[in-house]
Amino acid sequence: MNAPALAYDVASDPPGRVCPLHYRYGPRAIAGAPERRAETLYVIGGLYGNPQALDAIDAMARAEAGPVTLCFNGDFNWFNVDDAGFRAVNERVLRHDAICGNVEAELGAASDAAGCGCAYPDTVPAAVVERSNRIHARLKRTAARHPELLARLAALPMLARYRVGTARIGVVHGDADSLAGWRFDVAALDDPAQHAWRAQAFGQAKVDVFASTHTCLPAMRGYDLDGPKLVANNGAAGMPNARGSRCGLLTRIGISPSPHASLYGEQLCEAYVDALPIHYDDGTWRRCFLANWPEGSAAWLSYFERITLGPEFRLQDRVGLAEA
Repeated sequence: MNAPALAYDVASDPPGRVCPLHYRYGPRAIAGAPERRAETLYVIGGLYGNPQALDAIDAMARAEAGPVTLCFNGDFNWFNVDDAGFRAVNERVLRHDAICGNVEAELGAASDAAGCGCAYPDTVPAAVVERSNRIHARLKRTAARHPELLARLAALPMLARYRVGTARIGVVHGDADSLAGWRFDVAALDDPAQHAWRAQAFGQAKVDVFASTHTCLPAMRGYDLDGPKLVANNGAAGMPNARGSRCGLLTRIGISPSPHASLYGEQLCEAYVDALPIHYDDGTWRRCFLANWPEGSAAWLSYFERITLGPEFRLQDRVGLAEA
């Protein structure tokens, strides 16, 4: 299966399927980004406005033996459309390292042409795309009432670069080319037709690990590309990532093993890369969600089954070494 084609400001593309031109940066921008050193790095994508997940992440970081750098790689807003929730989530996240996701990138946009900015592929039903646009439109109205936070969100970069031990890490929201790119989606990561693109992306970005999110489902894939390389997509920090699960996921990259149980992981360049479950207070989170998005609302229709049951997804099918 080929990776979904990216769309760039194509007038015929409806809102929610458009990938604006300014989202595109390319892997050389990752190579040129300032490098930050970390002993332990938590990459937290797709928080989706879940404050209980934030509480759990803070507790996990406190349990680490050494210092922890938290990097929120976009879409930390989504369901938090109430004023207090919007302010609380953003004030907490912006105390740490952060890059923007498509949700944040479109909050201050003058036009609604890109909708939620997700650049959904054709495999996603039109009704889901339309509901996402409605969710984002409501969130955008909330953000407009908080101009000081909106200005801080507008100033966020689209990517970040770290070094943990000898491992060089490129943190993105989508993929190595674009903020809303889908080439780090679970299906695209196993596509042999994408091998040349992956090799070029790692080479031009000069990284050993890409840490991503955006596609809302997790994956970790290792490749032999002039040495071991790895893509770690955490899926969602603020929602379940597999059927029967009620926890989020984050990507931990550290010079020492994790003190927390890992669902799966790899070791390369003297660094441990693990997918860690985020065991948030599920009951409190569901009540918080329903206060903003009652039965029949756009977010309830698109997400409540996932929040309560998890998606139709098996983690064991999405982990491992892909063929070069």
